[in-house]
Amino acid sequence: MTETSRDADYRIAITVEPRYLAEQSDPDAPLYAFAYSVRIANEGRVAAQLISRHWLIEDDNGKIIEVKGLGVVGYQPLLQPGEHFDYTSGSQIATPVGMMRGTYFFVAEDGHRFEAEIPAFTLAAPRTLH
Repeated sequence: MTETSRDADYRIAITVEPRYLAEQSDPDAPLYAFAYSVRIANEGRVAAQLISRHWLIEDDNGKIIEVKGLGVVGYQPLLQPGEHFDYTSGSQIATPVGMMRGTYFFVAEDGHRFEAEIPAFTLAAPRTLH
């Protein structure tokens, strides 16, 4: 899934690719582990620094976990126009299917503050979706 902020000066494209981690999951618990790889690309005209993240992680029972924090995986990358930052992180839920969505908060080099939406994506163990 890819989302791009709208303002031409402050365009951030976000691509997310989730995958199931069978070796870290225990369906009997129940515990389902997922990794997700993210690419954050500055497609705008102004350098911008990722300051914080806000995630909503929902399992198939409707339970929502909210995660807020500074940066991503210990970094607050400053992205010049045309640059990107890639990282991988993970989450765990109690059902074989769930979803994640959220926002990144940025401050541009010119002082403009904005959020970039992280597109909703599905977390799914193999053989659980039709």
